[in-house]
Amino acid sequence: MNQFTFEGKTKTMLLGGIVLGVVSMLLSYFMGGEIANTRFWSNFLHNSLFFLGIAFMAMFAMSVWITAWSGWFVMGKRVFEAISMFTGVGLLLMLIIAIGNYAGFHHLYHWNDLEAVAHDKVLQGKSPFLNRNSYMIFTVLFGGMWWWMTMKIRKDSVDEDKNGRFGDFKHMFRQRTWAAAFLAISGYTSAIVIWLWLMSVDAHWYSTLYAWYVGASWWVTMIAFSILIIIYLKSKGGLPNLNEDVIHDLGKFLFGFSIFWTYLWFSQYMLIWYGNVGEETSYFWTRAHGYKFLFRLILVLNFPLPFLVLMKNSNKRKMGTLIFTSIVVIIGHWLDFFLMVKPGVRQTAEHLLHASGEHEAAGHEVVEHTIPFLSGFSLPGFLEIGTFIGFLSLFLYVVFASLAKADLEPSHDPFIEEAKHHHV
Repeated sequence: MNQFTFEGKTKTMLLGGIVLGVVSMLLSYFMGGEIANTRFWSNFLHNSLFFLGIAFMAMFAMSVWITAWSGWFVMGKRVFEAISMFTGVGLLLMLIIAIGNYAGFHHLYHWNDLEAVAHDKVLQGKSPFLNRNSYMIFTVLFGGMWWWMTMKIRKDSVDEDKNGRFGDFKHMFRQRTWAAAFLAISGYTSAIVIWLWLMSVDAHWYSTLYAWYVGASWWVTMIAFSILIIIYLKSKGGLPNLNEDVIHDLGKFLFGFSIFWTYLWFSQYMLIWYGNVGEETSYFWTRAHGYKFLFRLILVLNFPLPFLVLMKNSNKRKMGTLIFTSIVVIIGHWLDFFLMVKPGVRQTAEHLLHASGEHEAAGHEVVEHTIPFLSGFSLPGFLEIGTFIGFLSLFLYVVFASLAKADLEPSHDPFIEEAKHHHV
């Protein structure tokens, strides 16, 4: 089978998941109170960033492999292209956040409160970069560049199947040009938007490793999704020429980059702990003391488990083992993004409530050893899980719809024969 059929049953199931997500978000919005409103927007930001980053990394991975003249991944190229197609949807979601900064829809960012900035020297010092205009301009400009280049490569790849000839490198040269340009641009632009979209949730804090850390999380999650989608397609009779060695290589990526993510996690934590600078340690103090269970669970799910399971070489060829490990990694990194977003958003909301006299809070600084438990902020609740299912369903709907629009095997790619006979 060289054509994926997006069956009605699958569509219905995914649409049901999207409806569940919408209902969960509406419930989180209308639960009452300012914190509940922040729960809605923090869930929106959390999931939008999580899935947008996965799509971005699919394009980044293809660009790396195309630029390096890699042939092993070509048989699964359509899967990476399909994942990258969510970039446009993800950017539209982030545009809603950007518009919300102007309209006052949400209080996700402390730096977006002009009154707070007027009385805060740290925020004033960062205001040339942390402001509504920068957020909007960089989201539209950089995100638009990502999407444009993604569509260029996708369009040329599909055109190669229709109008290309086997052994003709004309389309490949064009794709390689766009891929090289994307690598040069995305390496710089992704760091800037990560600082704006995510790191500035804790506006008083910064880390020079943060963009690397987030990028590693996106990358390993993208690999996990690609493994699951490829195994799903093969179970339906698709990709018959994609051999076990390609899946084995993806398993090696999952194994290796789980270690790389852990290296960055430890490096960031250790350097900030050792430096003991108040404006830096507050980030980890909040999470290590106020979110103890989640802080430790994330590390266990994202390092020891995939490391021990995939350390044995033969396990990288076992479909059941790869499915289990990939699901664990996806959940682990989704929880990691939860912990990146929620504490900072909660502190900002409590600061605003305190400033307005509606609620007594400690402000932005952490002065307590324990933080009271609050569902949806301390740990994901049912509404967070429902929202995740909704975003996951939307993501898979876009991926499957894209897979159905082109042949699963790029028959005119110059490296197709190498991909068919890939051996490790």
